[in-house]
Amino acid sequence: MDLADKIAELKSRIERQKTSVMTEEATKTAFVLPFLQSLGYDIFNPMEVVPEFTADHGVKKGEKVDYAILQDGQMIILIECKPIGASLEAKHAGQLYRYFSVTDARFAVLTDGIRYVFYTDLEKENRMDERPFFEFHVLEYRDRDVDELKKFARQTFDLQNILDTAANLKYHNALVAEIASEFESPSEDLVKLLTSRIYNGRFTTQVKSQFEVLVSRALKDFVRERINERLKSALDNGNGAAVAFEAEPVGGAAEDAAQNSNDGVVTTEEELDAFRIVQAIGSESVDPSRIAMRDAKSYCAILLDDNNRKPICRLYFGKKRMAVGVFLPDGEERHEIESVVDIYKFRAGVLGAVGQYLEGRVVNGDVEEPGESVLTDMSDSRVVEHM
Repeated sequence: MDLADKIAELKSRIERQKTSVMTEEATKTAFVLPFLQSLGYDIFNPMEVVPEFTADHGVKKGEKVDYAILQDGQMIILIECKPIGASLEAKHAGQLYRYFSVTDARFAVLTDGIRYVFYTDLEKENRMDERPFFEFHVLEYRDRDVDELKKFARQTFDLQNILDTAANLKYHNALVAEIASEFESPSEDLVKLLTSRIYNGRFTTQVKSQFEVLVSRALKDFVRERINERLKSALDNGNGAAVAFEAEPVGGAAEDAAQNSNDGVVTTEEELDAFRIVQAIGSESVDPSRIAMRDAKSYCAILLDDNNRKPICRLYFGKKRMAVGVFLPDGEERHEIESVVDIYKFRAGVLGAVGQYLEGRVVNGDVEEPGESVLTDMSDSRVVEHM
């Protein structure tokens, strides 16, 4: 079993048990130690994994870090654990910060058993950075995250290799976070920069207010167009079915974008855009051509294999309110949204909805066959509102 399989197994365990794990000690036993095992470390060998590691520092005596990882007698990683949901910023890890400067470890990990935040000393030698260079989220990870995590596995640990890539990884992740923040709510600096390139007047408060809206809309339209282009290309290369989902010009009238059927159902431009987004997210797990849309008067359903027993999402798009329902194994989880772009916030849920039909799962003591759903019909689902 490779690391990806072990992490997937740990993910399933956490999803089942996280509501029962209430303390830091329970977190360490149930989640952190299995995580270290998945990386190949012998948690029962005190010459490899040292629990409650103590290293007196100045006037601070008897403080302990939860775990120290050794390799060939050399300390390589310090780990401090917090309860699930705790803040994982460097300023909340006093012992970890102090011990980093008085040990040979070059890496420090702060974790709540689900998120693992990795720090090193890129900015000043022997002083732990305030900003992490890598984060691994057991419930929301990508293939490239697993590849990065492999560098810390016992058999493949290479100090210099990790340090050589840590700086780029740290600043890349920081830039991605900043860009995401700008898309969510453009800063005044960005609005002013872009406005100055297309508007010759003074940047007054009124102009700022006007362009804040325009910049936000332009950023989202840009992303939508790029997604549509990539999806169209993928479908063209797959089965030539892209014409059915070709994007309408941005800003076109809703009635021009609507698809009218004989039963009076109208598929709006927003529903088509939302479908393309779900299809793009789902393409990380399946061929996008397997994700289909069935519109109805009260909602628009997005299904795997055009099968009513394999619901992924429902779109509830009214004139005043918009919501998306994601079908997880325990029922439909509904979220109110302001724009179809907000669907990206629920990427993990969409992938989970798709994934539940791709692997056999245990349901009421029975093993489902791949492709079967616990829902006999979409109307049987339990709805959890997030409005």
